[in-house]
Amino acid sequence: MKKVGLISDTHGYIPKALFSFLEPCDEVWHAGDWGSLSLYQELHAFKPIRAVWGNIDGREIRAEMPEILEFTIEELKVCMLHIGGYPGKYAPGFAKVLKRYTPDLMVCGHSHILKVMKDQSLGLMHMNPGAAGIHGFHTFCTALRFNVSGKQLSELEVWELSRNQALVQPNE
Repeated sequence: MKKVGLISDTHGYIPKALFSFLEPCDEVWHAGDWGSLSLYQELHAFKPIRAVWGNIDGREIRAEMPEILEFTIEELKVCMLHIGGYPGKYAPGFAKVLKRYTPDLMVCGHSHILKVMKDQSLGLMHMNPGAAGIHGFHTFCTALRFNVSGKQLSELEVWELSRNQALVQPNE
């Protein structure tokens, strides 16, 4: 069994409280829009990382990670990218990637809207952890944590912190 922390859209800032939520995780996945290479390095020093770059990320970050990451954890096939859409409204061209790789779990970011839902037509779970950072239209910083055992996902937990609280929180 693996415990996974899932975040996205940090835009150069991770609230300090999020590290406590991620502490019990075996690894952290980041679905793009890092915002800074130093944030990637900080998180990489904290936990093993699986990551993709997002539309705001520059050349330095894109050199560190792919646009689309396909991997297997335990027995679960995962496909992660930043702009993927969601069941019934996938990003143009991405439905072809999903059909080619046939993942059990699709992970994306970009929308700043936390969403976990099943795609019945493709037989996969979709997860978007929302936005962990403070930049954007969202009013809450959010993240997900869950267990992977074989092909099964369990113990899904949501972390949230009001953006106002994250702004006044010391980030040492």
